[in-house]
Amino acid sequence: MKKIYFALLILFISWNVQSQTNQAVKLTGIYLGMSFDAFVEKIEAETPYTFYYKKADVADIQINLQVTDTEVRLVLDEIFLNTGLTYSIDRSNRIWVTKGSRILIDFPSEYFNIQDRQDRIVNAGDSLGEFDKNKLFVIGKATDNPESGTATLSGVVTSIESGNPMNGAIVLEKVDFTQVATDRNGKYQLTLPKGRHTIWVQNIGGFQEQRQIDLKGDGVLNMSIEETILSLDEVVVSSGALSNINKLDMGVQSISIADVKRLPAVMGEVDVLRGVLTMPGVNTVGEATTGFNVRGGAADQNLILYGNSTIFNPTHAFGFFSAFNADVVSGVELYKGSIPVNYGGRLSSVLQVDPKYGRKDKIGGSGGIGILTSRLSLEGPINEKTTFILGGRTTYSDWALKLLEDEADFNDSKISFYDINANIQHEVNDKNFIEFTGYISQDDFRFDPDTTYSYQNLNLSLGWRHYFNDHLEGRFTIGTDRYDFGIIGQDNPLNAFDYSFDINQLYLKADFESRKNESHILKYGIHAIQYSINPGINQPYGEESIVILDELEEENAREISVYFGDEFTVNEKLSLSYGGRYMFYQLLGPLSINEYVEGAPITESNVIGEKTYGSGENVKTYHGPEFRVSARYILDNRSSVKLGFNTMRQNIHLLSNSSAISPTDSWKLSDSFIKPQTGGQGSVGYYRNLLNNMLEFSTEVYYRYMNNLLDYRSGAKIVLNHSVEQDVLNSKGKAYGVEFLLKKNTGDLKGTLAYTYARSLLRTSDEPSVEKINNGEFYSSNFDQPHHLVLVANYELSKRINTSLNLNYSTGRPITLPISKFDYAGSERVYFSERNAYRIPDYFRMDFSVNLEGNHKVNKLAHASWSFGVYNLLGRSNPYSVYYVPEGGKLRGYQLSIFAKPIPFITYNFRF
Repeated sequence: MKKIYFALLILFISWNVQSQTNQAVKLTGIYLGMSFDAFVEKIEAETPYTFYYKKADVADIQINLQVTDTEVRLVLDEIFLNTGLTYSIDRSNRIWVTKGSRILIDFPSEYFNIQDRQDRIVNAGDSLGEFDKNKLFVIGKATDNPESGTATLSGVVTSIESGNPMNGAIVLEKVDFTQVATDRNGKYQLTLPKGRHTIWVQNIGGFQEQRQIDLKGDGVLNMSIEETILSLDEVVVSSGALSNINKLDMGVQSISIADVKRLPAVMGEVDVLRGVLTMPGVNTVGEATTGFNVRGGAADQNLILYGNSTIFNPTHAFGFFSAFNADVVSGVELYKGSIPVNYGGRLSSVLQVDPKYGRKDKIGGSGGIGILTSRLSLEGPINEKTTFILGGRTTYSDWALKLLEDEADFNDSKISFYDINANIQHEVNDKNFIEFTGYISQDDFRFDPDTTYSYQNLNLSLGWRHYFNDHLEGRFTIGTDRYDFGIIGQDNPLNAFDYSFDINQLYLKADFESRKNESHILKYGIHAIQYSINPGINQPYGEESIVILDELEEENAREISVYFGDEFTVNEKLSLSYGGRYMFYQLLGPLSINEYVEGAPITESNVIGEKTYGSGENVKTYHGPEFRVSARYILDNRSSVKLGFNTMRQNIHLLSNSSAISPTDSWKLSDSFIKPQTGGQGSVGYYRNLLNNMLEFSTEVYYRYMNNLLDYRSGAKIVLNHSVEQDVLNSKGKAYGVEFLLKKNTGDLKGTLAYTYARSLLRTSDEPSVEKINNGEFYSSNFDQPHHLVLVANYELSKRINTSLNLNYSTGRPITLPISKFDYAGSERVYFSERNAYRIPDYFRMDFSVNLEGNHKVNKLAHASWSFGVYNLLGRSNPYSVYYVPEGGKLRGYQLSIFAKPIPFITYNFRF
């Protein structure tokens, strides 16, 4: 009997101690804007509790709580209020969440000793179910590399919804925070100590999953995770808080299409480039302009890539709309600091727009109907190994031109465009993939009934992706890019003309990436480009025209680059990236060039002859190296510092005497007189996450130098100039600045605040024979705008209604003004100030939009939403430029504004 009492006493004490332990575990923390999955991960990491539940039951739960020393039961009561969910907590701190009735938790004592091993331990290749996050995946064999204490975990992360690889997902080991981002094919590779680990995986939209693994040796863990269900109008300008501190690259902004779709835009059209302009260090010289300026560089110094294809003109309708249809784009990355070694050919930045490939599960699509444009895309499988996506946009109204400030001047104006995207991906086998991307666009417009403008883009690319083994991947690409424009003038039949220009390039690329281990990721390859430019031809239009044919000689060149780079993880805190490119450039005949008096200014009076080169003959050769070096040092789990330096070369130049890119601007290859642009940039940055990763803060300081830039003599002729070298001036440039970025990615209120202080200055070359601008002193470039502030805020009123606000301020751009007049040789002349000595008024604009979604039921024929709002809400007449008109013997100044009124928009979006 004493033994029985003693046993009961022991059981009572054990139960009482366990009960007290449960009661002693209380929660303290701030949980704002969290999904239930994110909440569970945090609680499991900080307490002994383990949760069991079905994802479908908690998919709509969003947690917004602040608790202090509160029992977990009270917290769960608040979370599950009015949800129909309930829970049970057993003596081992297991929390079972169910819908309806609580489950029985009085399991036999041996249940979890045996059943866990049978039900929760699975092999990595097994199918995934509702409780994958709580299963234990055994990876590798215990006999693999017995002498080594580490093993390599690799695999592919795909989307449950579409089956497509997830690019940029973060795979993270939970204790030591060893992490890696998936590549464009969803592949990852981690080297970890053998044993038990918790692996987090987070996609670019912020949704997190976890897997429990027992790593016994090298092995594969493929993971399919849910994508965050984002509405057509949702915006996130982030690649995830986990990567902000740890990623090696600096000066890089990843922009999700969801982010871009929430920005208020002109006419409600989704605009990728508008998303880019919300980033620090990125600006534009005016409203509705083509191109953008990055860290003091000209618009032609940005390499804009759609997949592997170069886009020479990235907009429609003189800059009103982006050339990119957001429905066929998977993501956007802007490199403005540490340029990856596999990119080259431009001086300022690289904008990489990744094409989207079709979903694998079923035929679907999306589209939108707006007041000015409509779009439609279809995607899905052709067969079990081939997918497609086809998208198109068009415009059908000219009423928008009536909203311009001088609407009376545009009564006879017409504007139209269309673009078509076609992307196909074919899986030959698990080691070979074929990818095709195609883009074609056409713009036609006129500002008066007698002159018609048109321009076209054509881009075709065919790629083969091959996995030689688990560590080596190769990509081989062939493609062609073409851009051309034309002007037809019919003001007078006798003077009717047809003027045209085009640029073509054919390219071959071979890129390799080797991942032997996590310490070194090697990238190397070779790129070749063949350029062919028709600099311009003007010919008569119509039988009555007496216009004389005028044609510039065609220009041809080849450019070959080889590169090598290494991303080296020194230890858990320090990572390095270093490498280089070597570029070889040749200008080829047939071509005739002027010869000038040696040492004398390049002017018409100093021409002494002409030299002619035959077809394929070498006219001029340039070559040189480019260097890339960057480093990242992690200070703690919340902050890091980064620094970088890179040099760049650019062999192609935009000939333009305006501040913004115009569809009538022409491109020019480097020749005997116009040298390749060269430059370098150094930068250092500090990155910190605040308030439990709720806020991301970063600041970067940079300095750039640039050589062989093109500026122009006063009154320079750009169009159909047979000796353009006589009107251009070799210039040097420098740019420097500091950028601040604050981002909030969680909660009902999300947004970014970006501020940049930057200067961009030019100076004429020191050569004594060159004409000096502003006496050879530094002067502001056309895009020198010292202060730039952008605020983007989105507030979620409910699951179906959210609002967006965009504020944009920048210093007015520089201009040259007439400041006096004088008499010379019997006539009155105007005297102008030094170049860019004055500025137009500062720019300020506010946009507002409301996004209204349909219900969130999964089984619907189509998911729809409405977007409506106002662009330029305050109706400010922001000046684009200043011009002067003689009136009554006086020179009177006027400012030109593009949008001088509030512009309402409404768009109906759908997805099926």
